[in-house]
Formats: sequence, C-alpha cells, structure tokens
Amino acid sequence: MTTTSPGAAEVELAIGGMTCASCAARIEKKLNRMDGVEATVNYATEQAKVTFRDDVSVRDLIATVEATGYTAREPAPLVPAGEAGTADRTGDAAGGTAEADPLRPLRQRLVTAVVLAVPVIVLAMAPALQFTYWQWLSLTLTAPVVTYAAWPFHRAAWTNARHGAATMDTLISVGTSAAFLWSLWALFFGTAGMPGMTHPFELTLARTDGSGNIYLEAAAGVTAFVLAGRYFEARAKRQAGAALKALLELGAKDVTVLRGDREETVPIGRLSVGDRFLVRPGEKIATDGTVVDGASAVDASMLTGESVPVEVAAGDGVTGATLNVGGRLVVEATRIGADTQLARMAKLVADAQNGKAAAQRLADRISAVFVPVVIALALATLAFWIGSGAGLTAAFTAAVAVLIIACPCALGLATPTALMVGTGRGAQLGILIKGPEVLESTRKVDTVVLDKTGTVTTGRMTLLATRTAAGTDEAEVLRLAGALEHSSEHPIARAVAAGASARVGTLPVPEDFADVAGLGVQGVVDGHAVLVGREQLLAAWAIPLPDELARAKAAAEANGRTAIAVAWDGAARAVLEVADAVKESSPEAVRRLRALGLTPVLLTGDNAAVARSVAAEVGIDADQVIAEVLPQDKVEVVQRLQQEGRTVAMVGDGVNDAAALARADLGLAMGTGTDAAIEAGDLTLVRGDLRAAADAIRLSRRTLGTIKSNLFWAFAYNVAALPLAATGLLNPMIAGAAMAFSSVFVVGNSLRLRGFRAAGE
Repeated sequence: MTTTSPGAAEVELAIGGMTCASCAARIEKKLNRMDGVEATVNYATEQAKVTFRDDVSVRDLIATVEATGYTAREPAPLVPAGEAGTADRTGDAAGGTAEADPLRPLRQRLVTAVVLAVPVIVLAMAPALQFTYWQWLSLTLTAPVVTYAAWPFHRAAWTNARHGAATMDTLISVGTSAAFLWSLWALFFGTAGMPGMTHPFELTLARTDGSGNIYLEAAAGVTAFVLAGRYFEARAKRQAGAALKALLELGAKDVTVLRGDREETVPIGRLSVGDRFLVRPGEKIATDGTVVDGASAVDASMLTGESVPVEVAAGDGVTGATLNVGGRLVVEATRIGADTQLARMAKLVADAQNGKAAAQRLADRISAVFVPVVIALALATLAFWIGSGAGLTAAFTAAVAVLIIACPCALGLATPTALMVGTGRGAQLGILIKGPEVLESTRKVDTVVLDKTGTVTTGRMTLLATRTAAGTDEAEVLRLAGALEHSSEHPIARAVAAGASARVGTLPVPEDFADVAGLGVQGVVDGHAVLVGREQLLAAWAIPLPDELARAKAAAEANGRTAIAVAWDGAARAVLEVADAVKESSPEAVRRLRALGLTPVLLTGDNAAVARSVAAEVGIDADQVIAEVLPQDKVEVVQRLQQEGRTVAMVGDGVNDAAALARADLGLAMGTGTDAAIEAGDLTLVRGDLRAAADAIRLSRRTLGTIKSNLFWAFAYNVAALPLAATGLLNPMIAGAAMAFSSVFVVGNSLRLRGFRAAGE
C-alpha cells in the first residue's frame, strides 16, 4: 500500500472469481459507490487499483468485493528474484496462485466436455447412426458435461442472479439447463425414451407438444464450444503478469561480497545497503550502487536503450542487472530489493497494465440486454400459451424452445475460431497474437511509437566506415586495428574486430597488448606500435589528428556515430566509424506503416544526434523524434500522446520498453528482444523484422473484423429464430439444422483468414 497525498492512500487488490468483463465492471461499480473511494478493475490482470481516504481501510475494500460475490486480497510487494521468499511473491505479482497450474481444472473440464460431446452431436445429426436406445447413451454422455464441465457457468449464473445481473454465463447456464432438463422430461415422461426413437430431418414448420424431442446435443455442444473459448482466453490472460516475472528474473541471483580481505558468495537476498561486492568481467551487477574501486565499461542497453556501453570508474553510479563487459569493479550497494531501478521498472509495468482499460468483450456487452430479454420472452411465451388454452405441455415446449434457440452455439465459436485461424496464420508469418482483447484497439491505432535500439536498428555495434589519411591503405588499417581489438572484450572493440575480419580475412596475433581503461587499447602488431581508441589516447602519446581525420571524426559524431582513431609508428592513420546499424528492412517498414494511416514516432534513450540520424535514414520526420528518455519517460511519452487523443501502438524489444509496451493501446514486441518486452507486448513479431509490425496490424484488424461479423451473424440467427420458437412453430430438427448452419457459417467465415497475405508476398 502506498500513500498518494495527505489523507489518501492507494492499494492494488488481487481479485478472484471473475469470469467476464462485466464482472470487473460490477466490482468497480460497487467500490466506487463507497465514500472516498476511486477504483479501476482490470479483468485481464485480475487486479483492482483503488485510491481511498484514510477513514476507509483495506479490510473495508476487501469486504465490499466479497459482498459482491468475489474474492480479494492484497498482493505482496514486487522484489527482484533472489530475495527471500521471492518465488511466492513473484507468483502473486504475476497474477498467479500457489497452485502449480491454475488452468488445470478448466483444462480438465474442457477435455471432458469435448470427449463426451462429440459422440452426442454425431448421433443427433446422423439418423443412420441412431441405433436402438441411442438416446439413453446420449443422456449418459451428456450428464457429466452439463453438470461437471458446465459447473463454472452455473456457479457464475447463480452469483449473478444473487446480485440481480445477467451475463453470457447466465444465458449459457439457462440454455444448457433448459435443453438438458427438457430432454430428461421427454425421455422419462414423454415418448422420446421409447425403443427405436429417431430424430429424422423434417424441415417443416409445425406445432408439437415436444414430448418426443430431446436437445442433448445442444446442451453438450454449447458447453464444449464455450469452454474452449474460455480456456484459450484464460491462457492468454494468465500471461498478463508474466512481464513482471520476466523483469524480476533479470537480476543477479548471487553476489560476491567483500568481508574485509575475504570474498564470500551469498544469495542476493542477504545483501545489505552499504555492503561492498565484487563484479568480474561478464557478470551482472547485483544491485544499484556506487563504484568504489576499478574502471570498466557497463552494457546498460537492456535497461536504458543506450547502444554504446557506459564507461564507469570510482565514484560513478551503476544499476543492478546491467552487465560488466570490461574490468574488475568493486561496488558499494546503495539500494536493494524493492528500491532498486529494476524493481521500480517492474512497478511501472504493473501500473501500466492495471491502468489499461479493461477490454469489454462485445458478447458480454450485448448479453447485458439480450439475456434479460430472452428470459422475459420465454416467460411471456409460457404465460401466453397457458392463457390461450393450448395446454401445459405445448406451453412449456414453446417456452423451452425460446431458451434453447437463444443458447449461443455459434456464439461459442465466434471468437475462438476466428482467433484460432487468425493466430495460426499469424504464426506462419512470424506474428504471435496473445488473445482476443488485444485486437480491439488495432482498428483505431493512428500513431506508432518505435523504439530505436534493436527495433529500427540491429541493436549491436557495427563497423560502418573507414576514413584513412592520405597514403594509408584501408586494408592495412583494418588488419592492424582489428588484430588489436580482437583481444579486447569491449562491445565496440568486438564490432571493429568483426568488421575487419569480414573485410580482410584472418587477423594477425598481437605481440603485445594492453587495455587502457576508458580510452582504448594499445600494443604491438607485426612490429608496429599500434594505438586504437579515443583521440585522448593518441594525445597521451603526443600524436595529433591531421585536419582531414579531425573533420572525418567531427562528421561521424555529428551523425551520431562513435569515432575511433587509429595510429601506429607515431602517426594517426585513420578514423573508424562504429554505430548501431539500421536494419535493411526498416525504411520499407516505415513506409508500410504510413500506408496504414499511422504516424511513426522514434523514441529512444540514445542521444539526440544518433536518433536524428536514424530517423532521417528510415524516413521519420525530425519533429517526431524523442531522444534521451529514461524508461519512466517512455511511459510518460505514451501517456502524453494518448492524452492528445491519439491511439498509440508501441514497438520495442528491451526491458526499458516493457512498461511503455504495457501502457500503449497496442504493444508489439520484437521476438528477438528480451522476455520482459515480449511478455509485456500484446503482439510478438518473431522474426525481429519491423515490416512484420505493419502485417501484424493488418492481420489484427482483419481478425477483429471477422470476430465482429461472426458475433453479428450468431446473434442475428438467434433473433430471427426467436419468433418461430415463441409461436410454437420451431421443429427441433429445424432448430438443429439452423444451429448447425449458423456454426458452419461462423467457421467458414473464420477460415477466410487463412488467405491473409503479408505485404510483398
């Protein structure tokens, strides 16, 4: 719990028992009715973010949620992995429970429903297979489906009824129960249980007393279809908090603490503020601190987006989870646990996810009106036929027919089939869509924010150009400089060595080598005394840069590139230009995004010169470049754009992008990036090709359009058939054929997504 202002506090509650978006709306409405309380409930993350006055307690908030028919508890704080008890806390933070596999009960119900419902449906729809007493086998198979498998719907319907509400759960429960109970009556008290009874296809409109009609296939089939949709939705929703876990797992697990003259390796949870710890080359820095001894280069790109490693020495601050790529460091811990930069970033992601408006499923919005109307119509039908003297049997037949025809068979298929086909086609194209709720914003997206490092660019340093002094051979420069840099572990040195090796082949082995902290490297190669590094390194040996190389260095730095001077035998010979290279596909990707009506914005933690150079290369307007931003600033940039009335898509790949991906209306994570970014995003681009972002938005829009058309036709079928049911003219075979046609139409409409083509195919 945190204090936000005098007399006010804020808490995040973990909510349990929600089955649809309308559940979240009901809880939110109840909480906001309390004096001094403002609440936002997110169905996707199962979290409630509540601000309340000091005269209201957390216990009061939990009691209100429980009185509404749900559970609530205060989650444990977010702390990096390695802290005592972290396994439990990170599980809670991610929206999990102590149960190893929380989806297991739902999966078991789904498997039961599918295995038992398939033969029931086949028998009902194929008269040739209807052997003697087939109806009793159908009853035996259907009973576990409508009791055990459908129990979540019945339980939710009862909870809703107690609070005067109706959702899709209500309609599913009432429809399947009506179909099953009527079938029981027809089997035991009507003529449906007689030996040799069959269901022929008689597509005629005629009143019937219903005593020979059973609807077991409707009860079993609807349960199986809707359970399948709920399972896939729950699996996607379960991943909503995985970004937090991925962030917290980035930290070091163990740390080498200095106890006097002794080194002791301990779990990170035993580290205290003020402790001094050792960080060797290639190790992660355990926590936020200050360097007290040593000098090195620290790769902070995963957290800050900076493509160039940061040189640190005694007195400089360092951040936990960043990578030491140079020398040995001794660091004094200044922040641990929930106070670290990593933990604060995890909190940013959590806040972003909880602040995102809950996706209100179209089916639930319509059902808020549709369900009460159907129930009222069934009661009115019953009353009318009893009043008209048609008899109780005929009256109940018509009333039950109304409930059965309203039961959403095609509705259960509408979302999962379109999503299944759309996501399957997306996977073939390297696009992973997490769930149906992420598609709703794609139609309105008008701005796409692009992270630079690893998204628009390759994310790794590359040797781009060699500028030589007069009379100097470029191959010789690369051979000598590459040989010396090959002995260094610095990322810039590795870029030079890789570029030199690719251009001139095998590199010689230095006869002598020394790493000059913060300046570069020096040594002897093939008898030449070689210097490779900053201009200050050459100045220390009284070697000036000639005018032509000084101009080349200035031009490179003006374009945001890192300039490296090369000298040997007392003279400066060349300037090497190293930078994070733009991906070949990025300019084309920006053009495709513009063609979709999107405004591209370049957002980066790198410096302004680098950002402007990259933007110019890929075709992004200079006034749409935002540089030198911290992770929390990226979230603020997205929020500011949203406050301007824009619907924002964010494309990123680093830990520093995770919170912004979660805050954006649509988050697209590069599959070549970090787990934290991938988990925080709504869509994942597997290939790491920015052109896939345009394809992802097109496919998402197409899939969403298919889902909406499926829902329209599913409801249209129900609405059109209800008058026939109410007038008692609905023959069960017409109902079966109509429901089958509706389902076939929905599946066929969804299968059209298989024809989606990526641009350029």
